[in-house]
Amino acid sequence: MAEEKQPVLFEPPEEPARPSEPVVSTPLTEALTLDAALPAFEQYMRQRGFALNTRKAFLGDMRLLIKYLGGHRLVDTITVEELEGYLNWLYTRQDPPPKPKTMARRITTLKVFFGFLHDEKIIAHNPAAEIPQIRAKTPLPRILHDDEVDRLLQTTQDKLWGRNPDPRPYLLVTLILHTGIKKGECMNIKLHHIDRSNPRRPVLEVRYDNPRFRYKERNIALPAFWLPVLDQYLEIYRPKERLFECTARNLEYVLADAAEEAGIKDGVSFESLRWTCAVRDYRKGMPEEQLRQKLGLSPVTWRETLEKIKKLASPGL
Repeated sequence: MAEEKQPVLFEPPEEPARPSEPVVSTPLTEALTLDAALPAFEQYMRQRGFALNTRKAFLGDMRLLIKYLGGHRLVDTITVEELEGYLNWLYTRQDPPPKPKTMARRITTLKVFFGFLHDEKIIAHNPAAEIPQIRAKTPLPRILHDDEVDRLLQTTQDKLWGRNPDPRPYLLVTLILHTGIKKGECMNIKLHHIDRSNPRRPVLEVRYDNPRFRYKERNIALPAFWLPVLDQYLEIYRPKERLFECTARNLEYVLADAAEEAGIKDGVSFESLRWTCAVRDYRKGMPEEQLRQKLGLSPVTWRETLEKIKKLASPGL
């Protein structure tokens, strides 16, 4: 069954959390040109944990600004009117004009770049702060309705018993529904990441091997009923190090098969379960900051995600 394409929750954010150490190790002066600022900006993005593709896209956007203003232009002399002229130039230089998503990213590039210069006290005023952001319209992600969740849980729970019991579908579904973790985070769970020292309040420790993503690490409460299912799973599958010692595609098939058996025609994916978890927590009254931290989101990414959660949680949907 083909998995539905949805907006992906929580890709590496465009503005990850700030590290404690200085952002730029090389000295910067107030008489900084656009050409000279580019290597410092790239170093800044690396130290802030920006994804490789994001860094490449932002640097490409900056080269367009340099083409428009000139590489020898001093950054502290650039005005908001000139940035508006640059954005208008981007619209008029191409036929058809850039897509809204591309323009939204280019505005983000300006805001991140001049925000960096302002934070480093290279410029006294941030000209990009006054430019309104364009939000690229994306369809709302799919979530499971309550009756679909009930059918999915019943279908997977039935597999816990019988001649050939299989606890994996129920373990997987309940894990995502209660924690809202991403597919990659799920695949990275090691057995010692499950803290069962208090059987009434077990905890999942979400950890990252890559130091760049340590700011996403967090602890999430697990339901107490999950531990007996985990024990049954461990007895049958006998994983040695990681909870799921298979490929992510294998688990996608597990979800697809469970959805088909439960009569969920649009299917079930990691993403749909993650969004469903977020919406259910929001409807139950979980404080927004607590929900943000549970989902492992930066404040920047959270703003847009919260808007979608609110729409999905409205009675009309």
